[in-house]
Amino acid sequence: MKVLIDIGHPAHVHFFKNPIRLLRNHGHEVVITSRDKEFALSLLDDLNLQHHPLSALKEGGVFSLGKELISRDYALLKVVRQTRPDILAAIGGVFVAHVGKLTGIPSLAFYDTENATLQNAITYPFASAVIVPRCYESWLPQRRHIRYNGYHELSYLHPEYFQPDRNIAINNGLAPNGDTFFLRLVSWQANHDLGEKGWSHRLLERVLEKLSGIGKVLISSEAKLPEEFSKYQYQGNVESVHHVMAYCRAFIGESATMASESAVLGVPAIYAAETGRGYTNEQEQNYNLVRNLHSLHWEPLEIAIDSMLDQPVAHWEHQRQKLLDDTIDVAAFVTECIETFPAPLQAFQASMAN
Repeated sequence: MKVLIDIGHPAHVHFFKNPIRLLRNHGHEVVITSRDKEFALSLLDDLNLQHHPLSALKEGGVFSLGKELISRDYALLKVVRQTRPDILAAIGGVFVAHVGKLTGIPSLAFYDTENATLQNAITYPFASAVIVPRCYESWLPQRRHIRYNGYHELSYLHPEYFQPDRNIAINNGLAPNGDTFFLRLVSWQANHDLGEKGWSHRLLERVLEKLSGIGKVLISSEAKLPEEFSKYQYQGNVESVHHVMAYCRAFIGESATMASESAVLGVPAIYAAETGRGYTNEQEQNYNLVRNLHSLHWEPLEIAIDSMLDQPVAHWEHQRQKLLDDTIDVAAFVTECIETFPAPLQAFQASMAN
């Protein structure tokens, strides 16, 4: 069997790296196409995963994304015609859905972001199946979707695949003693970010004033940080960031993905952004591992920070175990979906009918 996996973001590399390994171990051939966004290409290179770069993220909002949609669809179509895969898979899945529809090849769109309304509108009608976490809160194509008990981040941070190493964490910026706090700022250029704005300069300043008085602060930022904040910039290896995060006292930031990563690692997270996600909502409601804030003001954020710091570390370890007990090995599930499609779709739809 030949599988084509389309990578459009660094998080997609993490999500698919274990399924790619499992598929190859099972004797399947995997073709990878990629997009030059942030450090996605370097992650693929570090993992020794050969790939076909098809496009790059450029500034310019909706117009730029529209141009990329057309050019990348065409580039992917050329690769598909050359390599002739049996099935296509991606996170989001806009490109594999279009090319799959044109070529008659099944396409699987794994996704978890409800507010990507434009992307979903031009993807879901064309995908062979849309595969989402159980907590997904938006519309799905009838009879062409699957829900599962888990989160994207469990595809690479499940204990089956990842064990944090404190020495690696310290070598990449974790404070050897005392608390470390991890902050994440995003650039708001993704298609699901259209119309959103991020933290103000003053809000970041207030967060740093508070946290730097308690412990060490590390900032990962998609956009260039102002000079006055550059001393907080995460300088460690990209591939080691999850080792660092696993030993942090808390995560605070604009990235829902990194908030969820922290939660599955047992690190409390504050996701402070204008729009929410079904998975971070569930991680707050069921496990108390995430606090979702959609008002970007200092007062509620400070209250959330203080409340989080009042809990002992053992509390978060207990909550993480509850989360793991309730969820599945997502990498194995993704692999099974790809290997046996359409059987997983048929089984899910049959279970919904009963």
